[in-house]
Amino acid sequence: MRAENAPEACGRRLLRDWLSAAQRAQFDADRCFDVTGSDSGKRYRICYGTAANIRELDRDGKEGTGWCFAPVGALVPGDVMLAQKIALETSEAAALALANRVPLIPRLTH
Repeated sequence: MRAENAPEACGRRLLRDWLSAAQRAQFDADRCFDVTGSDSGKRYRICYGTAANIRELDRDGKEGTGWCFAPVGALVPGDVMLAQKIALETSEAAALALANRVPLIPRLTH
């Protein structure tokens, strides 16, 4: 299988197609992007990964509460992150009702 057709690469491409220009630039630079919750207007940072990869941001953009929720199944990071983006932007309260609060884990930089 060619690298650009590997599941992880396909997941990243699909995710990038759904990101705004600002989110895409942020993702390309930091492997994270920010979204705004549909119900509270709070901001969240979704970082590359499949678990414990969401951070709630305070008014100053500082990372606070960590959240963990993901769709069922063995999905690649891009697919999980897209599902998390859609959930927070369209059904924030329902997503967080299913989520677990998690301690913040320092992110690895690339």
